[in-house]
Amino acid sequence: MELQKENKVNYINIALMLVSIIAAFVMPFETFLFAYAFLGPLHYLTEISWLHDRKYFAKGKLDFLFLLFIGLLITYDYFAVKYNFHTSFTAMYSDLNLYGKLLSLALFGSILFALVKNIFVKIIAIILLFAFVDQWFAPNALNYSGEEIFRPNTATFAVTSLVPTLIHVYVFTGLFILYGSLKSRNWTGLLSFVVFVLAPFILWNFFPGQSLIPITELGKTAYYAGGDGFWDLNVSLIKEFNLTNLPIKKGYVDQFGDPAIDTTPKAIFAVIFNSKVGIMLMRIIAFAYLYHYLNWFSKTEVIKWHQVPKVRLGIIVFLWIAACSIYAYDYAMGLTFLFFLSFCHVLLEFPLNVISIVGIGKESISIMRFGFKKPNAEPKS
Repeated sequence: MELQKENKVNYINIALMLVSIIAAFVMPFETFLFAYAFLGPLHYLTEISWLHDRKYFAKGKLDFLFLLFIGLLITYDYFAVKYNFHTSFTAMYSDLNLYGKLLSLALFGSILFALVKNIFVKIIAIILLFAFVDQWFAPNALNYSGEEIFRPNTATFAVTSLVPTLIHVYVFTGLFILYGSLKSRNWTGLLSFVVFVLAPFILWNFFPGQSLIPITELGKTAYYAGGDGFWDLNVSLIKEFNLTNLPIKKGYVDQFGDPAIDTTPKAIFAVIFNSKVGIMLMRIIAFAYLYHYLNWFSKTEVIKWHQVPKVRLGIIVFLWIAACSIYAYDYAMGLTFLFFLSFCHVLLEFPLNVISIVGIGKESISIMRFGFKKPNAEPKS
């Protein structure tokens, strides 16, 4: 009976992957905008509630406060910059490159929270970790005027730009699928993982550069969101991985003190919304986010995130409706007011990500030793 239940969930998830692929082909930008605004807030709220009941998968009861504190600091700087207050703090934050250091500290520190119980060991290790990330994100280049600046490499770009976005919604989701499949020794689970891995290749290679329904002006406005939207992720990916020979590749570097070629919204929009590479990249982003949310809600009966006190469930529903209303009224406003919630749910999930990675290793070793069957399974007569 349990196997039938697992198979049903896996087949449902394969179907949801196919739905997400189709939606990403048809309307990549609007698919993302809809998923992020209307499924995202409910995911944040229900996952944080679920993590809270499981002590955030950390060894210490108060470990999550460290991650929460980092989330508060990053959020405070976000609002201080946006609304131009406490400029002395934002200047220090920028000069010290604290965003990269804090996010890295949260990510690497979560390895300790998930695996180490001794508080003194964790304190000493976190101090050493901070010393490491402080050097990792220290100035390492000179700009055109001779000033020392920090220029990211691929590793630091992955941590600061991809971990809170695509690594969170795609890589970590894939790890959850793989870990669950290996732990249950379920072939249908592995099949769903294969479909999940193949999805980006399908989206990138089939019907390249085509959207059945072009993005609307409303969609462009929401995706740009007055400069606060996700357009910067697309530009960063195109530039970092050299995906196009359009001017934006070398032009979007003014933040490092280099002369910019053309970074006006009009030039950026031409690449993001109309170029072949821009559309294919957006398909992958849309699929990753939409399926990330659908995967969470499809496993309600498995992880039982809905089994919470009625008062808490009522608060979750109220906050979700309020969040959706804000996004419907003004997408940029929704991104601003939901920033803390969306970012903190990423941070608070880090220990669980560590548990999944460790679990994959353990289950893989067990499979190599005993074969693809549960160690406690009864031998067949």
